[in-house]
Amino acid sequence: MKLSYQSAVAMAGAGYRMISCSQTPCLYAEGNVNGGGGEALPHYHETVLLEESVDAMLAGPGKVLVDGTLGGGGHTGLMLERGAEVYAIDRDPEAHAYAGKRLEKYGDRFRPVVGNFADALELLRERRVEQVDGWLVDLGVSSRQFDCDERGFSFQKEGPLDMRMGPSSPLTAADIVNTWSEQELARVFWEYGEERASRKIAKYICEQRALQPYTTTTQFAASIEKLIPRYGKKIHPATKVFQALRIEVNDELGALKQLLETAADLLAPGGRLCVISFHSLEDRMVKRFLKHASMQEIDRPEWPEPRPNPDYHFKAITRKPIKATAEEIQRNPRSRSAVLRVGERI
Repeated sequence: MKLSYQSAVAMAGAGYRMISCSQTPCLYAEGNVNGGGGEALPHYHETVLLEESVDAMLAGPGKVLVDGTLGGGGHTGLMLERGAEVYAIDRDPEAHAYAGKRLEKYGDRFRPVVGNFADALELLRERRVEQVDGWLVDLGVSSRQFDCDERGFSFQKEGPLDMRMGPSSPLTAADIVNTWSEQELARVFWEYGEERASRKIAKYICEQRALQPYTTTTQFAASIEKLIPRYGKKIHPATKVFQALRIEVNDELGALKQLLETAADLLAPGGRLCVISFHSLEDRMVKRFLKHASMQEIDRPEWPEPRPNPDYHFKAITRKPIKATAEEIQRNPRSRSAVLRVGERI
């Protein structure tokens, strides 16, 4: 039974599990998927830097870990396999439906949590967990979300101009491109997409939406391509705009900022913070955070001498970022831009 993403979300908690099927969501009765005596689960997502990140988390028996981006359950699954207890957070009900069935064999060591990783401290406190031994986040969009036309993340597939990582998000991409001012659009495209033609594109969007509102991914991408032709370029002219809209819709940088600000409060001494990022905006934030948080003292030109750093809570484990191997990139081309940075709570 194939349904729209919105319908699938509505039904996911009513006696069904929602899992990936081809390019659109499907619902399977509880007993009809792997683990319930039926067919095997289909592919959901190719986990990036799997061994490297779980190794960095020092996953093992007795460890209490947080996977802030459950997705298809790849990272969580390996942590559980190594004996850890894992609180797995995700705001996408489809991810919980899929991974929940996949990982139910681990019993109560697998603890799914519906929510945003930015709120991990609050979510764990609600569950009477004061500190954990590791916190992993795999930022960005999962392969499943990106490949599903109903989610509206890709301009290569016809779908609604949505881009929400979870149904609780208040805005869709269509809301932004059809109602925000030219100045606001230009800011988003420049700050989050680093798009040089941000003002030109914003002006054109406002002109075109007055004639016909934007409703689908391909319609919007074709409009940008009409303004800025490809001329044989490999990268579609809408690429950076789509990235910027996705980041704004899901407040991705705001969530990362909140994660970094609360990491020291959630992690026990010796606990590891592991962040996998996929573009320079995210990686710069993580790099600067770890650099500052690992300095015992800070200095400014106007000060007579260095002062203790009140934010000194970490030591950087990765002086240089960990990247995917050539073998992984060949197997999963999307891993080529993945960067892993690790810090340890002192």
